[in-house]
Formats: sequence, structure tokens, C-alpha cells
Amino acid sequence: MRHVMIDHTRTITVPDAPDPVLTGPDGAIIAVDAATICGSDLHFFDGDIPVGDGLALGHECIGRVAEVGPEVTSVSVGDRVLVSSVAGCGHCVGCATGDPVTCLSGPQVFGSGMLGGCQATHVAVPAADFQLLAIPDGVDDHAALLLTDNLATGWIGASKADFEPGDTVAVIGLGAVGLCAVRSALALGAGAVVAFDPVRGRRVRAEADGAICPEGPTVEAIMEATAGRGAAAVIDAVARDATLDDAFSAVRPGGTVSVIGVHDLDPYPFPMLMNLFRSVTLRTTTAPIQQTWGDLIPRILDGSLRTEGIITHHVDLTDAARGYELAADRSGDCLKVMLLPEQ
Repeated sequence: MRHVMIDHTRTITVPDAPDPVLTGPDGAIIAVDAATICGSDLHFFDGDIPVGDGLALGHECIGRVAEVGPEVTSVSVGDRVLVSSVAGCGHCVGCATGDPVTCLSGPQVFGSGMLGGCQATHVAVPAADFQLLAIPDGVDDHAALLLTDNLATGWIGASKADFEPGDTVAVIGLGAVGLCAVRSALALGAGAVVAFDPVRGRRVRAEADGAICPEGPTVEAIMEATAGRGAAAVIDAVARDATLDDAFSAVRPGGTVSVIGVHDLDPYPFPMLMNLFRSVTLRTTTAPIQQTWGDLIPRILDGSLRTEGIITHHVDLTDAARGYELAADRSGDCLKVMLLPEQ
């Protein structure tokens, strides 16, 4: 097999590696048809998170089942499947909720050093009945890839933002996850979504989805859009210190800040006193990927939640270094890169 690797110099390579083997009788081997570069992968590429001696990358993929263990019942060899980016044991009371983050053994993430990377020709998947979903007819490759992480994350960010139908919601950051959050907030009944990103092309994309994208400082723009009250909810899809500061300053008293971006390893100086006196709720969420599929798939199939236009570029797996350069540029033209292995 071949897989995408990054080393301590932030160099991307695609070396040969031993073929993966079943992790156990409940595991499966997936021949990857397509993988994608996530914004959180860029934390390794940007140097925000160290990679030690090297790391196999990627946690978003779809493919065909190449091999299954004797205990696997939900999929068969040849099935077209998507892989949840976050894995659990699949057997405990935490996993029974559909949320691998609550797994009693602790959640694991593909491509983070815990499990193999999904940006590869093949990947071993433990607890296959829990991690894999046979892709329904009518769900195309782009939608299926977004269901592995980004759409689920944007959806849960909006779902946990505690707003009522008709409320004004703000979204900070309009990468793939932020744009999914915009679409999700509107699908959940937000009266207006005010969205922010320094890249004009990304604002244009959000405006096409129905968001309002004012220029200028975030807090002032939200206050103007809400007649000085503040947004009922702010979804932060970036989670840098500056965006978190904006989120807490722009949410109205009694509102919710829903953080789905990935912060770096430095501590954030949380403004506790301000938020205590304003009764602000903070929610931070790693998406319960499997739990979201029941909400998202019907909306994808009936067209009430769009998935097109988020994956913008297709690159051969062997040219992954170029794919990472495209993604890391964070331009208005390139929102998300798909990597295509040669089988």
C-alpha cells in the first residue's frame, strides 16, 4: 500500500508501507477510493502540533470493503462505505449512544498516531460495524466524504448552539467546516446567519448559501446586525485566541458560544468573569459522527441540506504534497482537496 506521511520538517511524502491487516475479528480493511484533507490536518502541516518521527495522515475517506473479520455483520466485501473519522470500541455504553467520544476505552482518530491514516490506498478499521456505514443510494462521493467529518462537525456545531428558529447566528471561519455550519444553521431555522472570514472568495461562497457577510471587525458587525444585542449563538469554526475573543464579545447575554474549531496546544485565557456575569454558555464539541448520520442523510437525500461546492479540488494521492500546499493556502478558490488513490 501507499500512504501520505508528514515528518518533523513538515515534508509530505507518499511512501510504500506494509499492507494493513485486520485489527481483530470485528475489523475490516478498506480499499480507499477517495480521501480528503481536513483543516485539522493542516495543524500538523502548519507546525501547530508536533509529529515526532513522522505521522500517517488523514481521517476522512470512503472506499470499498476489501476484507472483513468473522464478527462483522453490517457490511460485506465489495460494499461502498464511508469511515467515521472518530473511532470507538463499538461495544460499550458510550458507543451505544452513537458518540465515539464517550467510548469507555477512549476515542481514537484516524491519522493522528492512534490509528492508521486514511490518506492511503488501504486502511484498517477496527469495530467495523460501528465505524463503517454502507453509503446509501443517492449519496455521492462528495457528500459521503463530508459525512465522515466536516458536515457532521458543522451540523453538531449548529445543533448545540441553542438558538431558536428565527434567531440570528454568527459563524466565524468559512472553511469547509464553517460553510457546513452556515448551511446547517439555516437548515435548523436560523433567521439570519452572519458569517466572517478574511478571504473574500469564502465570504462569496457563504453569501451564495444565504449568509450575510459584512466586512469590518467581527464584533462591531454582529452588534450592528442585531441592533446592539449580540448574536443568540456564535459558532467558532477556527478557535484561535482572537476568534474566541470575538465570539465571547459578540454573543448576547444568555447566549451560546459553540466551538468546533481546533485550538493549538497553548492555553487560552478564558474570560471567566465576563462570561459569568453575562450567563454565557460555552459548548466545545468533537462531533459524534455516527450519531449525526440519522439526521443528515435524509436531509441530503431530500435536498434540504446541500453538500456540493465544498470539495473544490481533486489531486492524485501521489501528488499529496501539492494538495497540502493548495489547502494550506486557504484561498477563496480552494476550500477542500480530495485525494484520489490509484487502485
